[in-house]
Amino acid sequence: MTSANEMKEDNMMKRRQFLTTVGAGVGLALAGRCLGADSKPSRRPNIVLINADDLGFGDIGCYGATKVKTPNIDRLAKQGRMFTDAHSASAVCTPSRYALLTGRYPFRNKGLWGPVMLRSPLVIDPKQLTLGKVMKDAGYATACIGKWHLGFGDKTPVDWNKPLKPGPLELGFDYYFGVPVVNSHPPFVYVENHSVVGLTPDDPMVYKKKAATRVFPEKMGLDWIGGAQAAHKLYNDETVGATLTAKAVKWIEDQEANKKGFFLYLATTNIHHPFTPAPQFKGGSKCGRYGDFIAELDWIVGQVLEAVDRIKAADNTLVIFTSDNGGMLNQGGQDAWKDGHRMNADLLGFKFDAWEGGHRVPLIARWPGGIPRGTTSDQLICNVDMLATFAAIVGRKLKADEGPDSFNIMGALTGHPAKQIRDHLAVCPRSPRHIAIRKGKWVYIGAKGNGGFTGRRIGGHTLGGPAAHKLTKHTNSDIVDGKIKKNAPQGQLYDLQADPSQTKNLHDKKPEIVKQMQSLLDKCRKSKRTAP
Repeated sequence: MTSANEMKEDNMMKRRQFLTTVGAGVGLALAGRCLGADSKPSRRPNIVLINADDLGFGDIGCYGATKVKTPNIDRLAKQGRMFTDAHSASAVCTPSRYALLTGRYPFRNKGLWGPVMLRSPLVIDPKQLTLGKVMKDAGYATACIGKWHLGFGDKTPVDWNKPLKPGPLELGFDYYFGVPVVNSHPPFVYVENHSVVGLTPDDPMVYKKKAATRVFPEKMGLDWIGGAQAAHKLYNDETVGATLTAKAVKWIEDQEANKKGFFLYLATTNIHHPFTPAPQFKGGSKCGRYGDFIAELDWIVGQVLEAVDRIKAADNTLVIFTSDNGGMLNQGGQDAWKDGHRMNADLLGFKFDAWEGGHRVPLIARWPGGIPRGTTSDQLICNVDMLATFAAIVGRKLKADEGPDSFNIMGALTGHPAKQIRDHLAVCPRSPRHIAIRKGKWVYIGAKGNGGFTGRRIGGHTLGGPAAHKLTKHTNSDIVDGKIKKNAPQGQLYDLQADPSQTKNLHDKKPEIVKQMQSLLDKCRKSKRTAP
């Protein structure tokens, strides 16, 4: 029997869904009217989604950075809308990308808590709906360029000498070119569609029995794979950014005569370590190679925007710029910190963490005529929301098992909703025990500590955790001298409205709130769908 409370909750969810759909429709209609006399209200925009790597909440000028200059990204914010409460669904790269493309929380994919590496098969079921499929089914030309990091094929280990399928093309993209894993981990090659670029049958890739550390500053990856000398020679750390940019620009220019629409998913390797900016960017910032790599990222964004301008598509192109997770505190990050840069602004924590610094990210959206210029929004949104939002743009109705955690946030992009479209959000850190649940001003973590790395060193990397407090001078009531207190509460509760830096753990002072938040978290994990 359904209780009165459950009936009330179901009615509220239906009402939110109706209002969200209406808001999105109004936004699209307004955009159509504003695009010009020749535009129809139903005209669908092209979409360029730029997903930066490890870019923190405080890494760009419009979000408060002063030691680095990001004129192109700042211009994007002036021409569109900047979000101050945007999050990635995970504080880790692979799970975050999984959520972005599928509209599913990473905890729905068992075991997907950390990054996948060179042996891992594709972590997305090709039968699932993805951003690529939403747009391709709607008649758009689709491309994925840049860092993939979601695995290839269906066997372990991956055979890099055979066609790498299923992969991006089986998930709805017409074209793929990019870095298969991450720029700090082998194989250091490019992949185009289903093949390693430059690979020849007489020099195949081989897995090594014994790994040898690469001799590159801050290069965390190991040479676990060898052979394919011609393919590896095509890859140069300092030219990756320019190579990916050239591919993206060329693909956009090829869409000049496209009347059906195009969707580009550009996943940069900037600013993931190692920080290897091209020579023209070296020394240009006030915080070392870390800042120089941000400057190169800004140039990449500028090149993409110019390409959209050249084909005269800017007025009808929705550009979304965001990051896969928060900034990481490693060797280069420490150097930047000493120079006065704060990659996650005043937020607590870093990449991998359940704390805000691990997953609160920049998000900027520009769509001339559709999104008000120079505006800021405090709507709670997440990268997992892209699927439902894109589906709304092209008029696709999602089935019950499609994008189960994706909210349609079109109303937040184009309008000024009086209430939050997304009333709660779950975020996955590196540790399964530390899933954070957000509702209103409250965020709850059901365990002690950050849920990410503990501060141990791997090579030249310090990976955050409580120990980072000694360097960063952040304060948190559970931490003393870089360690969690023995008598610290068993969980964490923070009032982000009064305490955005999470300095005071209110877990033991607000037991009723803790109970409600834990119940909501349990419900999210057990339910098959959390979105309307």
